[in-house]
Amino acid sequence: MLITIARYSLPYEAHIARSRLDAEGIPAFVADEHTINMQWLLSDALGGVRLQVPQAHVDKALAVLAEDREQDLLEEQGVDAVVCPHCGSEDTEYQQIGRRWAFLVFIGLDFPLFPVRDGIRCRQCGQVSVMK
Repeated sequence: MLITIARYSLPYEAHIARSRLDAEGIPAFVADEHTINMQWLLSDALGGVRLQVPQAHVDKALAVLAEDREQDLLEEQGVDAVVCPHCGSEDTEYQQIGRRWAFLVFIGLDFPLFPVRDGIRCRQCGQVSVMK
């Protein structure tokens, strides 16, 4: 009997998780993939794409999917940290600047006039800066 251990909005997300389980020797199956591909607007209504494993492998599969492998990836691939120009911290994240205003202008005028730019937001000092 197959047990659903995770649900995803898009099929590719389920396939990434399935591949991770396959690498650990856990048989996994993706259900409702084709239904969601054909009618993706119904994804949430149908419960999304389901990742299923045999009942005997449920605990191990959940443990594998719960692992945070980000640090391993960063060590293997490396990372080019963007430094905050205000405080010098490398704890930054990507943020689009002007996106909310562009949406509001589009709603009001039915034409996008407000520019959207790429920026960074510092998690330490909270400042938002335009990327160069």
